[in-house]
Amino acid sequence: MRPPVLAVVGRPNVGKSTLFNRLAGKPLAIVDDRPGVTRDRREARGRLGDLDLLLIDTAGYEDARDGIEARMRAQTEAALKEADVCLFMIDGRDGVTALDERFAEVLREADKPVVLVVNKCEGKQGDEGLLESWGLGLGEPVPLSAAHGEGMAELYSAVLTGLRTLGMGDEKKTRARRNLDDLFDPDAEDEDEDDKPPLRIAVVGRPNVGKSTLVNAMIGEERMITGPEAGLTRDAIAVEWEWDERRVRLHDTAGLRKRGKVDDRLERMSAADTLRAIKFAEVVLLLVDAERPFEKQDLTIADRVITEGRGLVVLISKWDTVTDKQKTLLYLREEFDRMLPQIKGAPLLPISAQTGRGLDQIMPTVDKLHKNWRAKVKTRDLNDWLREMTERHPPPAVDGRRVKPRYIAQTKGRPPTFVMMCSRASYLPESYKRYLVNGIREAFGMPGVPIRLIVKGGKNPYVDQKKK
Repeated sequence: MRPPVLAVVGRPNVGKSTLFNRLAGKPLAIVDDRPGVTRDRREARGRLGDLDLLLIDTAGYEDARDGIEARMRAQTEAALKEADVCLFMIDGRDGVTALDERFAEVLREADKPVVLVVNKCEGKQGDEGLLESWGLGLGEPVPLSAAHGEGMAELYSAVLTGLRTLGMGDEKKTRARRNLDDLFDPDAEDEDEDDKPPLRIAVVGRPNVGKSTLVNAMIGEERMITGPEAGLTRDAIAVEWEWDERRVRLHDTAGLRKRGKVDDRLERMSAADTLRAIKFAEVVLLLVDAERPFEKQDLTIADRVITEGRGLVVLISKWDTVTDKQKTLLYLREEFDRMLPQIKGAPLLPISAQTGRGLDQIMPTVDKLHKNWRAKVKTRDLNDWLREMTERHPPPAVDGRRVKPRYIAQTKGRPPTFVMMCSRASYLPESYKRYLVNGIREAFGMPGVPIRLIVKGGKNPYVDQKKK
């Protein structure tokens, strides 16, 4: 059974993300002193005492009718609808503000259990704000210091009390009515969880190429904040999704600029979050702007994906703006294979998130690439292939002596990794290694999959005898 949902809400810069990270047990959300860092709502599993929770970190609630603030407020309101218990956080040092009072009215109308938390109460700095919070009419406030971990026992009692109220009253008031004894039973079976792990996909690219718009179009809802402004996404947001009865975890990431142009601390943290999403993904969707295709930064991102050993699918976004589509696609195919020969044959799909063109081809392509990424090749087939390759094009001779490949075997998948034993392994040129890697990719059908080839040389027993 799904764990209860706890949404952390409040105005900007009161410490919501800090508490979210503490309950999640890891630094998932970006934290900074400036207000408005969090924009999209982020979900993660967490624990408070012996309670398993599904946490939602939200953007700061602001009273705005248009602009980015209005879109951020819509994300917070969506989190309120999903939550079983709302954790309303205020700043104890600032006290109760007019925006806190307006947000308290919104929470009362939501008809959800609310836990009022007064943050930044380490020492006696938040005593005045703690007294003022009684006037919000949301029950007894919980003094807390999210940064230092103070007040977590009191928070546990308050959250548990809020969860217990879900089993009382009219069962139609909230979808979260359930038997809490079964919910918190560690031996209870989880019907919603699947033993098979989800397919992890990261959506990456330069700023303002339409990553968030693509994620919204794929899942069929306005999950991410979108707009004409560049750099809207800051955190790498994971979205649980289901495609063809298969669990998928989509990671929407912040745009990556050239490292030399990044001088802001917040942007550096966003870039690090994006690189972490690439590292833990299985397949990466690289969005390339059709109006400015394959710039240096696009190639740098693609090279990073290949270095991490992830499957790569290139999506040409904003395809609806291209006039001569067939000629342009042929040109882009040639340019990509020329600029990135180490990932030759990677899928190249023209799409338009606005019109929906090509979106139905993304997941079948990803599924096929993922199977190739996990592929295992029999040792016998590999050695038959190696014999043909060396007979067709033998390795070059170095100092009058030829390098002789002896046998090859696959040691692991994800990505496919091969070890080849040969004499004088250190003299085998890189060009011949690329020849073998491209041959593996072509012979065993692995386009778009990074292939790792490790060359090792066997020990010469006669050399050891001479030393003795």
